[in-house]
Amino acid sequence: MTVIDISPSVMQFLLAFIVVAPLLGALAALLPAPPGLRGRNPDQAVLRHGVTVTGAVLVAAIVLAAGFDHDHPATMQATTDISWIPALDVRIHLGIDGISLPLLVLTALLTFLCALYSYFKLPAGPSPKAFVALVLVLESGTLATFAVLDLLLFFLAFEMVLIPMYFLIARWGGDQRQAAAWKFILYTLLGSVVMLLGLLLIGLKSGTFDMVALATDNGRGLTTSVQVIAVLAIGLGLAVKTPMWPLHSWLPDAHTAAPTVGSVLLAGVLLKMGTYGFVRILLPVAPDGMRTFAPYLAAFAVVGIVYGSLACLALARTGAKGDLKRLIAYSSVGHMGFVLLGIATMTPTGVNGALFANIAHGLITGLLFFLVGAVKDRYGTADLDTLAGATGAALYGRAPRLGALLAFAAVASLGLPGLAGFWGEMLTLFGAYSPAEGLSRPAFRTFMAIGAFGTLLTAAYMLIVVRRVCMGEHAPHSRLSSDEQPQQAPRTADGPQPSGTAGSQPSGAAGSPPLETAGPRTATTPQLADIHPYEAAAWTPLVALTVLAGLWPAVLLGLTDPAVQQLLAGGKS
Repeated sequence: MTVIDISPSVMQFLLAFIVVAPLLGALAALLPAPPGLRGRNPDQAVLRHGVTVTGAVLVAAIVLAAGFDHDHPATMQATTDISWIPALDVRIHLGIDGISLPLLVLTALLTFLCALYSYFKLPAGPSPKAFVALVLVLESGTLATFAVLDLLLFFLAFEMVLIPMYFLIARWGGDQRQAAAWKFILYTLLGSVVMLLGLLLIGLKSGTFDMVALATDNGRGLTTSVQVIAVLAIGLGLAVKTPMWPLHSWLPDAHTAAPTVGSVLLAGVLLKMGTYGFVRILLPVAPDGMRTFAPYLAAFAVVGIVYGSLACLALARTGAKGDLKRLIAYSSVGHMGFVLLGIATMTPTGVNGALFANIAHGLITGLLFFLVGAVKDRYGTADLDTLAGATGAALYGRAPRLGALLAFAAVASLGLPGLAGFWGEMLTLFGAYSPAEGLSRPAFRTFMAIGAFGTLLTAAYMLIVVRRVCMGEHAPHSRLSSDEQPQQAPRTADGPQPSGTAGSQPSGAAGSPPLETAGPRTATTPQLADIHPYEAAAWTPLVALTVLAGLWPAVLLGLTDPAVQQLLAGGKS
């Protein structure tokens, strides 16, 4: 069944366009704008170019999804298979199935929303041309990672995103951006070197780099020792990108320093590349090696769940001077722990839960980083103690829509039933209750219990954040000292702002007097700027999809389940 009938050749073109168009758009962004497209200034022209290219890619992804045969989601569709390097048998092999299609659409959506948001709120930094070009290169690499079906092409696409994200953090980030960018690039590059060795080992020992052929063979052409070595090498590289505890320490620094759109893309799509590699490559290609390491992967996963939650609780407590962006980053360590736990079960239930949690995390955490960026723009800080002490009547009283949306994203992140975050965690815990044959049930049921405890910790720190930021706290004195004043700036008309100033001018009420630290809002208590139209446009799709996935999970599970069943069965339905 397809929503619209599209010929195979058009489907091939759409998938190739989705992968290549952002790269061509990045090259075009660096060229001078044609005279008729310059708008009011060159900066506006290049930002509009970014919105146009990412919008076209999103439309193509939606059309591709509409033309996808939902009756056969386990079959690779829109495939292109062209010889590229005959001597190494490397081919330009593209295709999508029910596993990769949701990630493809999620990437296209989040990148478009980031481009739209940046059109009105460009982060402070160098040339907007470079910013738009880097975002488009990042999009192309991420989309290619989910579309390619050759091991070496997968590695190239996997590495393609590192340099753009490094520069987005290093040149457009906040405090400590250089150190955070270097930590990001060193961790991920070192992990990638080890991963490349594992990919080459599989390709040379099996005689092919084709991921479809390798999945169909289901490890029968590889000895157990080769599979174990390959899983260890490739798994380390994927675990760094995921990130898995204890290889996660680059993530909080990168998120804290990154601009808002950088954090959205890093959490929303880049982290998914690691877990996608586990599902697409290691589970079907080296099942014996995965079975050897599955208990260890599950153990690291549940430690990450608890560790991330405890770190968030420590940051959320009064007097800790915790950064709200850093707290959301640590929450990602816990959420990705659930994804890894689902993969480690090696069951259809667990893997489906992992894939569902991937999409849910991209939607919810992307929304959270958008909202935290907006709060930081308005207050000039993301410090929880400052936000809780300076809000007076708090977001509920000063910016009610923004406060309500932050509370919504928080309860979605803690896994409230009826929202997207619930299903992924529940399915991964069910998968851990009854893991695949050959895995220790007592051990995995222990992991399940620890993971379930982690959900309680998640609810605790998220509710603390909502109480402190949205409701505010009473302070012992009535006004902030001069060096604690939240930064306020005159409200500007919606429109692109000049490079170097946009990120440093939060929108607020013009001429605002000092904010009260406590007590109910009075006639003299200034209100913050509530949600702007461009913010509503960027955030509404994420809210809607979070609700849709929570109320109608079959939309996503109907795509992933047949593909997962076939993948785990070695290409046999």
